[in-house]
Amino acid sequence: MRKIMCAAVSVMALGCLGQAPANASGTADDGPVGIGVIGEGLRVREVRATLDGWEAGARARVSLWKGGSYVRMVRAWKYTSSKEARGYRHEYAAWKINQNFPHRSQLCVEFRGHDRRPCVTIKR
Repeated sequence: MRKIMCAAVSVMALGCLGQAPANASGTADDGPVGIGVIGEGLRVREVRATLDGWEAGARARVSLWKGGSYVRMVRAWKYTSSKEARGYRHEYAAWKINQNFPHRSQLCVEFRGHDRRPCVTIKR
């Protein structure tokens, strides 16, 4: 009986100490530029970019960074659409990604003509 109890306690302890579920979702802002990442685990389903205010002809892209160094472009430049919600005006672009990324890599968004680049870190 003691062995069974000890085994049950060990299994419960390992279950409680296991890793939390991975999360590829998050948001970040850098001045007027914002990024939103939607996903689960290390898989990213969608990336959204916003730019405060209306700016006709604005273009955005998504890039991958690792350890502070540029790795590659994930999605090419894309024209944004102007949106207004509750009196708040912004430029908006979204990309369907459906791709896995390495642990601790960063997805960043940048707008042409702006020197800001917010990033979301993909973590386990």
